[in-house]
Amino acid sequence: MKDLEIRDIPENHSKIISKSEEIGFTMPSDLYIGSLLKTLICSKPKANILELGTGIGLSLSWMVDGLDQGSTITTIDNNPSLTAIAKGFFGKDSRVKILCADASEWIKSYTGESFDLIFADAWPGKYSEIDEVLELVKVGGFYIIDDMDTQPNWPVGHQDNVNLLVQYLEKREDFNLTKMNWSTGLIIAVKTK
Repeated sequence: MKDLEIRDIPENHSKIISKSEEIGFTMPSDLYIGSLLKTLICSKPKANILELGTGIGLSLSWMVDGLDQGSTITTIDNNPSLTAIAKGFFGKDSRVKILCADASEWIKSYTGESFDLIFADAWPGKYSEIDEVLELVKVGGFYIIDDMDTQPNWPVGHQDNVNLLVQYLEKREDFNLTKMNWSTGLIIAVKTK
């Protein structure tokens, strides 16, 4: 098996990569994470998906590719320039809701349905508002975080945040989790009760 050969890359992925390069966006999502997200989302028909940290929409391209016609995804970022670009790529898809908002405030005020999968790729939902976000995962639903292995762009002291988060998640009795030293470092947690 060769995991270097990634198939079924979303149609608009290369256009989003080009746009990233054009604007100097330096936090692109990893192809492996995208492929995994697409696969997991395919396992959840008629799903309600949440992404925290839209960025320019690279991970979103994979997740949208995994959605069936009865599924929806809400994605949130606080950068109006980036959300405008993402809306340019995905704004016509009725299954996709792109919000430019403070995710911390959004999480605290959200009162809708629970989610089948939450991909937390931003500070809120990963290092803050963690309890609130984990409450939003349905039983049997996924909570996924990446960038858990040391990254070259981390500020001094960020490893402590990662260590504390991992320790906290390991103590949760309502989630089963797998830590993967793969791609950028990944935790996949499934809510059990």
